[in-house]
Amino acid sequence: MNLYDAHNHFHFPALLPHRAQVAADLRAIGLRRAVVNGTCEEEWPVVAALAAEHAWILPSYGVHPWDAGNRSAGWLDTLRARLVAEPASQVGEIGLDRWIIDDLRPDDPRLAGLRVAPLSEQADVFATQLALATELNRAASIHCVRAIGALHDLLRTAKLPARGFLLHSYSGPIELVQPFADLGAYFSYNGEFLQPKHDAKSEVFRAVPIERLLVETDAPATELPAPHRRFTLPDTSAGEHVNHPANLAATYAALAQIRSITVEALAAQVAENFQRLFY
Repeated sequence: MNLYDAHNHFHFPALLPHRAQVAADLRAIGLRRAVVNGTCEEEWPVVAALAAEHAWILPSYGVHPWDAGNRSAGWLDTLRARLVAEPASQVGEIGLDRWIIDDLRPDDPRLAGLRVAPLSEQADVFATQLALATELNRAASIHCVRAIGALHDLLRTAKLPARGFLLHSYSGPIELVQPFADLGAYFSYNGEFLQPKHDAKSEVFRAVPIERLLVETDAPATELPAPHRRFTLPDTSAGEHVNHPANLAATYAALAQIRSITVEALAAQVAENFQRLFY
């Protein structure tokens, strides 16, 4: 089987000491391509260098909503130039995030060095990047946390890439699956949804049209429950868990069970969907 990861961050520092082993494990599970998302200007050249080194990496460049408040004056020109120079590259990770505004304490270490952009500013940065993806007809990989209504409103009135867009790790309600699909959305299933607190996600992903279904790891972020993990990596020096990208295979197996189809049938469909969106 050929497996496809619709969204990960192979370039993140947590995977740096393990890149060689991770790459070998990905070959062993049959990974064909993975979309690696640079989330800020500093990450874009790192992703580009890794894409030059590994044929399975499909690079994607964008300004994440967490980084919207720290973008440079020339960020859009830099992004456009990189996308034009790399015709196979995509746009992302971009989107909206109300959680970082409302739920994180000001002293949370994840906020160190960040100016948190209000939702209106996030929306402006997102809309600008979405317009660029539409102009160049690149797939947009969209992050959305606690802002699904605002996202739907924005997408309903925007011009969208002809090839479609990805709602990565889709966390919206089942009622919005078809409205988003009608706009051109694809939906990626994340192994984190196997955590008991996400039980309702199984019903949501049964409702996703099978021709719009993708699979992702978001590695090294998120994590499968222990019984499902086939690959492990040591925690970071700060004690943070590290999701091994090769747990993609376990995520395929879990989603196949949710959809009541064989892993082989799911893999064939996901391959077709991935190529339709990203190639």
